[in-house]
Amino acid sequence: MITRKQAWEKLNELIENQNLIKHCLAVEAAMHTYAEYFKIPEVEHELWRIAGLLHDADWEKYPEKHPQIIAQWLKEQQAPEDLINAIEAHGFEFGVEPKAIMAKTIRAVDELTGLIVAVALIKDRKLSNVTVESIKNKWNTKAFARGVKRADITRGAQELDIPLDQHIKIVLTAMQNNAEVLGL
Repeated sequence: MITRKQAWEKLNELIENQNLIKHCLAVEAAMHTYAEYFKIPEVEHELWRIAGLLHDADWEKYPEKHPQIIAQWLKEQQAPEDLINAIEAHGFEFGVEPKAIMAKTIRAVDELTGLIVAVALIKDRKLSNVTVESIKNKWNTKAFARGVKRADITRGAQELDIPLDQHIKIVLTAMQNNAEVLGL
């Protein structure tokens, strides 16, 4: 069984870009918060955190094979199928159907963490200054955080059957609670 410590070591082996590491930490925080929100048994929380931590671990070194490299490594570690599926299905563009709530959740939070960071960077670089309203105010500005797929955020919230504003609030709160680790 894989541990968070092993996942952290693998992440640091594969990623040099500190912003990408912080993105993975943000997704980890959101996944942990959602594990609590969905009342997932405590023993499974670490797997949810690992999914967030490792979802983009192979992106920097192997962008053309992302996320297959990290998924294969997880298989070699005999990780649970739900964790592997969450990694393989974390982007809508990968064409892999999510088999469990963990996979649906990571699809819902991945892009949103990027949008929240972008808003924080214009709010004195502090997550504490970001609100759901400030995120929504930037939502329709196409030139702002151009790479963030807003349709994926919306679709992810719909798949979780959570209103968009509530989804934004949950992820924002998770990131605010981890602001020091995220450097924001």
